Amino acid sequence: MLTAYTTDQIRAAEAALMARSPEGALMERAAAGLAAICAGTLGRVYGSRVVLLIGGGDNGGDALYAGARLASRGARVDAILAGSRVHGAGLEALRRAGGRVTDLRTATATATATATATAATAGGGGAGGIGGVAVAGELVRAADLVVDGLVGIGGAGALREPYATLAGLTAEAAGAVVAVDVPSGVDAGSGQVGGAAVRADVTVTFGAYKIGLLVDPGAEHAGRVELVDIGLGPHLPGPEATALTGADAALLLPRPDAGSDKYSRGVVGVAAGSHQYTGAAVLAVGGAIRAGAGMVRYAGVAEPVAQVRARWPEAVITPLEPGEGIEEVGRVQAWVLGPGLGTGPEALAVARSVLASDVPVLVDADALTLVSRDRSLLRRAAPVLITPHAGELSRLLDVPRARIEARRLEHVRRAAAELGVTVLLKGSTTLVAQEGRPVRVNLTGSPWLATGGTGDVLAGLAGALLAGGLDGYDAASCAAHLHGIAGRHGPLAAWDVVEALPAVIRSLADRLREGV
Repeated sequence: MLTAYTTDQIRAAEAALMARSPEGALMERAAAGLAAICAGTLGRVYGSRVVLLIGGGDNGGDALYAGARLASRGARVDAILAGSRVHGAGLEALRRAGGRVTDLRTATATATATATATAATAGGGGAGGIGGVAVAGELVRAADLVVDGLVGIGGAGALREPYATLAGLTAEAAGAVVAVDVPSGVDAGSGQVGGAAVRADVTVTFGAYKIGLLVDPGAEHAGRVELVDIGLGPHLPGPEATALTGADAALLLPRPDAGSDKYSRGVVGVAAGSHQYTGAAVLAVGGAIRAGAGMVRYAGVAEPVAQVRARWPEAVITPLEPGEGIEEVGRVQAWVLGPGLGTGPEALAVARSVLASDVPVLVDADALTLVSRDRSLLRRAAPVLITPHAGELSRLLDVPRARIEARRLEHVRRAAAELGVTVLLKGSTTLVAQEGRPVRVNLTGSPWLATGGTGDVLAGLAGALLAGGLDGYDAASCAAHLHGIAGRHGPLAAWDVVEALPAVIRSLADRLREGV
């Protein structure tokens, strides 16, 4: 299980570790790890051009020490100082290694003592007298690697100048951009971005994952995240966020044994589809069947019934008259309610009857619109899992969609607490929240899944896991994990995700048996 922490948790752990470590030991470990990853990103260090963007915090010190290591291996390293202060020992280490310094605080570029002396005798090579953001831009554009050491985990809100300008310059870099601990402009604790922010190719984070590196929009700015162990582990509390690995998902998956039958493996009911949206029923039923449900009972009106019967003969079908409830469908262990159901009075009658049952219910798509008009429908003794995208959650919480997209973590937690349900918030970062438990972040998502019908497949898949005995929290996070893997390679349609699910599940089971 991957674990992630808030800024306060990280700071407290760092303080506890520093109290028991020699002075400077943590920064030395961090800088060594950062330098190694920078070297790997460069491929060839000798003769490369490296630019360090240096703020006044400890991450600026990390970058300076790492830059000194790269300079000692033959890289040309330029440090651009932007903060009101600078880590003195790190700066001196860079100078000793032959690095060069551009100080935006005085708009004056100065070479190191060694470089200045060389320039004086050779007639060039120094940077004295050339200053300002224009020089910074030239250096960044010419660099093979740019290291963002402007703002660390303490940064919050929009970047001030000249940090904002420098963050913007990184977008012009031809070389790779590596962020130190967290990209400048990204809130480490939430992933919020309040203005200009660095978009890194790689983020080298120290000690533990920060929540803001896993949750969009911060995750989108972080690129590939590399974790450097500096010894924080024993000092960290319980995480505020987690993410399943493949092994975790494999362990959660319900598996039949010699005594299993179709009933013990889980019977899932699907109430979906309408005269207008027949395909949603086909896809939701398909997601449940391909996920390994023991039996799928489908209830719907004539048009989707015909389509489900033609495509999924193994489904047990109960035709419903318009406005009829699901009382005659038979016993199920969980319900999937809503894909393509419609939002009129007939759909509301079906929703009321499903939510009146005594088994877990997954509420998706049109059913979310129905319950947003009457949130009391969600107050029931049996568990509820809702699977909204940001627009649907905005109606449930009466919050603008843009605010939810900007503060996904905040609003998924609020929804779980306020509605008393488990929430799977779909989108660029899929989040699963249940009150009293860490938010689960799905790391397998793919932009290829942003196509019509894939949410219907996810609903069926999660419903099958609910019927198989998982609680809403585990069913939602495991379903998101599997769904993301199934949709990694595109272009694809929703049907491709349905067909990919058995192979994904087999692959996870095989890896678990092999101990991978």
